Amino acid sequence: MSVQLIAPLPSGPLDLIGDVHGEFEALMALLAVLGYDQQGRHPRQRTLVFVGDLCDRGPDSPAVVDWVRHRHAEGRALVAMGNHELNLLRGQRKDGNDWLYGDCSAEGRRYLPFAMLDAAERDGVLAFFDSLPVALERPDLRVVHAAWHGASIDRLRQVVAVPSQEHRRLDLAFRGHPDHQRLAQEAGDQRAEWQARMHDPQQAPPGLPLVARWDALRQMGNPIRVLTSGVEHPIGEPFFAGGAWRFVQRASWWDSYLDPVPVIIGHYWRRWQPVAGSAAARYGPEVFEGVGPLRWHGASGQVFCIDYSVGGRFLERQQGRRSQFEGRLGALRWPERSLFFDDGETCGTEGYGGLRP
Repeated sequence: MSVQLIAPLPSGPLDLIGDVHGEFEALMALLAVLGYDQQGRHPRQRTLVFVGDLCDRGPDSPAVVDWVRHRHAEGRALVAMGNHELNLLRGQRKDGNDWLYGDCSAEGRRYLPFAMLDAAERDGVLAFFDSLPVALERPDLRVVHAAWHGASIDRLRQVVAVPSQEHRRLDLAFRGHPDHQRLAQEAGDQRAEWQARMHDPQQAPPGLPLVARWDALRQMGNPIRVLTSGVEHPIGEPFFAGGAWRFVQRASWWDSYLDPVPVIIGHYWRRWQPVAGSAAARYGPEVFEGVGPLRWHGASGQVFCIDYSVGGRFLERQQGRRSQFEGRLGALRWPERSLFFDDGETCGTEGYGGLRP
């Protein structure tokens, strides 16, 4: 089913929920804190908005997706596509998404135990993911999983398409350019030379400039990829994350975001505790260094990340923790700009510099 890739947000008060990553119990606890019943109804007619990454890593992705899918069909919830939903639409088995396939890869065993999806439900789940826009907006608010990147938004704003098909079309068009074909071949040759080390955390390959240049160019060449997994740029020394050595790193795009309209994002593993004390996995250099957990960020305080690393709870469980997790599931209430967490804590945010609702 074709969808408007940059879709409208409804009017009225919203509750924006960060990356859930299969943590169904945390989601139910957070909804109760927010005042919703088990069918997603709120006495003050508020609307739920999820910033993507409903699934993967956590113990019960099927339950999370099923609950959100039903609320979406009933008109009580909206969802912006995350990179984890896009991975599944592209058939990429990685990063804790074995729940969809009914078996467990060697890499996926580190996420056990987790619930598997009934095979009969697979087509319906993928169809749901393929019905999601990649960004949502209204005059006073913008919602996207990873990056509100102006050039990418402009390319998609008038597009009505099946997201997975449009992603594939954009990739094919990008790769078909002669200059891109040449660089892809050169980067592939350089990567092959060091293939034995590419997935070995104990043996770092050297900085590979052609690989880094190609990875960054490929990332930025597809606007759907940019919005769902962020702005990236080459780095000199690789770092290990997600089972492989990486040659590009996430950029703090919000430091150059100058529009007055606020943007709510997930994706970036924000921590409540300092990084040094966190059990959550990192993805390269810390993008929130010097930014407190309650603060708006961006050039003038117009961006807020509500991913508080609940996706890292599988690591905490492996360390024996069963409660009082460092990783939390959070929600931002709009227009109030207040935070709610699955453990019942509520607090205000700080440093907001965007439009006043």
